[in-house]
Amino acid sequence: MRNYAILRNLSPLATAEPFERRARSLGRGTVIVPPPEPMIDVARLTSRQVREVARDPGVRGIAPVMPIALIRPFEIPEAEAATQAWGIGAVRADVSAFTGAGVTVAVLDTGIDADHPAFEGVELVQEDFSGSGNGDRQGHGTHCAGTIFGRDVDGTRIGVARGVGRALIGKVLGDDGSGDSDMIFRGIQWAVQEGAQVISMSLGFDFPGLVARLVADDWPPELATSVALEGYRGNLRMFDALMEMVEARAAFSTGTVLVAAAGNESRRDRNKDFEVAVSIPAAAQGIISVGALGQTGTSLGVAPFSNTFPQVSAPGVNVLSARAGGGLVALNGTSMATPHVAGVAALWWEAMGGAPARIAASAVAAKILGQARTDVFLSDADPADHGLGLVTAP
Repeated sequence: MRNYAILRNLSPLATAEPFERRARSLGRGTVIVPPPEPMIDVARLTSRQVREVARDPGVRGIAPVMPIALIRPFEIPEAEAATQAWGIGAVRADVSAFTGAGVTVAVLDTGIDADHPAFEGVELVQEDFSGSGNGDRQGHGTHCAGTIFGRDVDGTRIGVARGVGRALIGKVLGDDGSGDSDMIFRGIQWAVQEGAQVISMSLGFDFPGLVARLVADDWPPELATSVALEGYRGNLRMFDALMEMVEARAAFSTGTVLVAAAGNESRRDRNKDFEVAVSIPAAAQGIISVGALGQTGTSLGVAPFSNTFPQVSAPGVNVLSARAGGGLVALNGTSMATPHVAGVAALWWEAMGGAPARIAASAVAAKILGQARTDVFLSDADPADHGLGLVTAP
């Protein structure tokens, strides 16, 4: 028996109402199509029970629970650490007329240091899915949140959208930076239901970790690898099913834009062909995947660790942001690039404030992708590595 995450749609059955505006005509009456209501359950099931559960018409997806982990950043020697948040200017947030005011952003990560001066005046709604309690004792979530909406710290600007006044902080990774897939699924469900217009995720599925866990349970390595691969596929399908429900809800609300880190597993500094493709959740449909860029003179280049085939890219090398416990720290990683995109998304949400509610999220996503710039890259840059280009603020 294994633990499985089960995605259900709890929306009520369609009801007949002759004058309901949100209805589609069907013969002499109308059928109301309610918005989907995703709910994640976890159950320990046998293979036979999995098949039985999957037959339930209310079940939209089922997948074995897999380990997840933060996409660990790379340390920067103190002598080389940035003293300014150069990414703010790179994405042109410094010259944007917008601040993200009125936009609700969710950060699904290791929590947040709510007492850090970077978050003074922000309404922080915290929810722990990891079992380790609210707060950030790892530091990753605090750094990411600082880049998205952090206020200035001792005169240094770190936040792309420093006008965001309400943030949802879902702790989906424990204090050691690890968790399980059901935590991220439940985190997304919570954030959507709480009205998040942007969800930022700098985490990934730990395929090697699952293989190691199964081998430690005396599974033969070949079988462990096969089972882990099937689990990975199942979780990708689960993400796709969840995203379909998130997108369907947009017909009844403004919708949600999700961004996720491409991952740090590539090693172009060792071998130019050592490139790993984007993994889940960034690889799931409807999620904007983000690669990392670094500075080379006046141009930008793809970071050697950044996974290939992202949709867009953003500053991810020597990124200065909030340090848990106080002060600032510079880190490298696609984890650091992703919050730049989430911050730019918040700016576009504010800029698109006049868009019809039913197309708001898709309009914001289209702006993020359509306004990305390619005139900033080194001449030998591979489009497969930087995607559509550098995200740009309105």
